[in-house]
Amino acid sequence: QDFRELRALCLSQGLLFEDPTFPAHISSIGATLLPEEKLRQIQWKRPTELQRNPYLIMDGVSRFDIMQGEIGDCWMLAALGSLTLRKQFLENVLPKDQGFQEDYAGIFHFRFWQYGEWVDVVIDDRLPFLNGRYLSVQPRTSNEFWPSLLEKAYAKLQGSYQNLNGGYLSDALVDLTGGVQVQFSLKDPPPDLEEILKAADKSRCLMGCSTSGQSKRNIELRNGIVQGHAYTVTGAVKIPYKNGWKHIIRIWNPWGHGEWKGPWSDDSPQWDRVEPKYREALLRNKDDGEFW
Repeated sequence: QDFRELRALCLSQGLLFEDPTFPAHISSIGATLLPEEKLRQIQWKRPTELQRNPYLIMDGVSRFDIMQGEIGDCWMLAALGSLTLRKQFLENVLPKDQGFQEDYAGIFHFRFWQYGEWVDVVIDDRLPFLNGRYLSVQPRTSNEFWPSLLEKAYAKLQGSYQNLNGGYLSDALVDLTGGVQVQFSLKDPPPDLEEILKAADKSRCLMGCSTSGQSKRNIELRNGIVQGHAYTVTGAVKIPYKNGWKHIIRIWNPWGHGEWKGPWSDDSPQWDRVEPKYREALLRNKDDGEFW
């Protein structure tokens, strides 16, 4: 589908685009994502029906724009969170020639790396709702829609929303960058893992991590970590602590809330022994899903 041609056609006819290849229909959700009676209750709404003044992007793109919806696609959203930290990659995936303000015709497009080339995926902007709640990513700012629309394009690429329900973070990172992925098992980590992470952060790599367990069940442990869940690595630093140095890693939860409660977490006493200049630069004490 050619985005420019289709948009021009819709604008000339005064119509909002309806995508025949990924329709507002149960087939796009997937037959087994939800019980049948719930599937029948799904409603599709455009951002213009939800908000008087919707935007694709407001005040730039950030991982904190993303809050996972009902679908178990933390693996894709953790990769997306990482992508927001690298603006030069983000522009590949999220073309700038679209929005709700100019030439709006209910049509958007996003690009993903598939089998050695960039593929342009066109969608309409009808989003699925169940009982008034987003089935897809919900925007943290109520009128900013880039995460929900990008997720819809990725669902179309994969065949349905159901096919986003569980997957590998490494696959999503490749699909969003065309890069090469490397994995480390924390059961048997390389001895210099901290230095590898610090170097990777410095050289602008995209990083994520995940916990083992059933991704369908998402059990939150007492320490705040979720089993069978994917996270974004958003920073790796070495700071002076007591009489030596401490390697710490910053991690973000695509739920947009729910954080680690142990050492180096937002409220932990370790931060009291860190020089104020480091503490002020590094610590954001709020329930936004991000923690050291």
